[in-house]
Amino acid sequence: MSLSKSAQREKTLAAMSSVMAAIGLTGLKILVAVLTGSLGIMAEAAHSGLDLVAALMTFFAVRVADRPADANHNYGHAKVENLSAFLEALLLLGTAIWVIIEASRRLLYHEGHVDASIWAFVVMLISIAVDVTRSRVLLRVARKLGSQALEADALHFSTDVWSSAVVIFGLLVVYLTNLFHWPAWLAQADAIAAFGVSGIVIWVSLQLARETIDALLDHSPGALATQIKQRLTRLDDVIEVRRVRVRRAGNRCFADVIISAPRTLTFEQIHHLSDLVEGETTDEAHTFSAVDDIDVVVHVEPVTSPKETVTDQIHYQAERHGVHAHDIHVREVAGKLEADFDVEVHADMNLEQAHTIATQLEQALLQNNRQLRRVTTHLEAPDENIVQRQDVTIQYPEMAARMCRIADGIAGAGSAHDIHLYRPHRLVAEVGGHGTKGAPELDLVLHAIFDAHAPLSQVHIDAEKIKRALRRSYPNLNTVVIHTEPPEDPIC
Repeated sequence: MSLSKSAQREKTLAAMSSVMAAIGLTGLKILVAVLTGSLGIMAEAAHSGLDLVAALMTFFAVRVADRPADANHNYGHAKVENLSAFLEALLLLGTAIWVIIEASRRLLYHEGHVDASIWAFVVMLISIAVDVTRSRVLLRVARKLGSQALEADALHFSTDVWSSAVVIFGLLVVYLTNLFHWPAWLAQADAIAAFGVSGIVIWVSLQLARETIDALLDHSPGALATQIKQRLTRLDDVIEVRRVRVRRAGNRCFADVIISAPRTLTFEQIHHLSDLVEGETTDEAHTFSAVDDIDVVVHVEPVTSPKETVTDQIHYQAERHGVHAHDIHVREVAGKLEADFDVEVHADMNLEQAHTIATQLEQALLQNNRQLRRVTTHLEAPDENIVQRQDVTIQYPEMAARMCRIADGIAGAGSAHDIHLYRPHRLVAEVGGHGTKGAPELDLVLHAIFDAHAPLSQVHIDAEKIKRALRRSYPNLNTVVIHTEPPEDPIC
């Protein structure tokens, strides 16, 4: 996800302001260093000159890094910022080495003369003021937008403040030595100050180089992977977090997560779990670095859950064999389990084909659960055709009323309602009241109210009782559907 246009503009302006400030400071320090002969100021001028190069690199990097991913850079261009920061570190190290060599020559061979004039102090104080200002601006934008290149620039300029202070101290010692005729060796304080500047530059450069190399080599950012793993382990349906890999590129963080989940979950449940894992990973990454743009890829592997029941296993194995299982009954006999259930196969299969599939399913269940001693299947061919029916409830008022009384006798008075009777479009003899030999074949849909807190298992038993009672009274019933529901909340 690339930054918005306003954010890109803010980054670009911050980088450009750094370039302009570096140009001004470099020119001013070179002028004063030449006029005063101060090696410390010359070191600062060289440092500022490389800061100018670094600022230009940063300006280029932030413009390229925000380009969206393309066919040749599938993960985007964010690592340009890391590469820019690494090159800055190399430039700073080279500068520090050159300053150390020059300072050593001055100390050993007493080369050069330092004129600690007022201009030397003025230029260094100006440098401190400018560095403090642009360091704060760059750091604010870097933290807001997660730019490592701008953060590196801000770090440079914050260290420039300390190095400038060291140079001012060296110039002050030289000035006081000349004023009060202190020992001559104190006049070398400027060269010693140059060593101090170089030490600061080397320390900052090594820290920056280590961070950029880690990013370029896909080093995992701190303990983030461990924190993500601990957070995901607490999620429901996550049996195991098998692997978490995290890497950073510019202001983006990429995470690859592999989890194991119950194999009985549906595709929709797996998708929901993947979204949940992605969200939790993103939230945890934001606690580690609030400005990072997180790209998470989740891979889910199915495994046997410790909570998996025999019924779950039957459903799972049936789906694996391309059929559906329902009306499952599991019983324990002499310490062993027996399972009976219906198997829905394609209606266009012949008996031999359907029996082969059912047998394979039975064998798979027996092999995967040693507690199962016997598995019996009942083959069904679901009717996928849309049948033509007409609602004839109004033509059988006595029959509908008696059916409701039968249901009320089991579910309770006033339970049965919203009854519908259907018959084929073909003409049949009209009869009322009780079922007779000449009665048409009817489909029945009836709603029944039960206690809202009743166990579903008991409600199912009562619904089956209603079905059997209705079929005894009306043998001509074809399909019977009993819709069970709790009482409606009273309307206030």
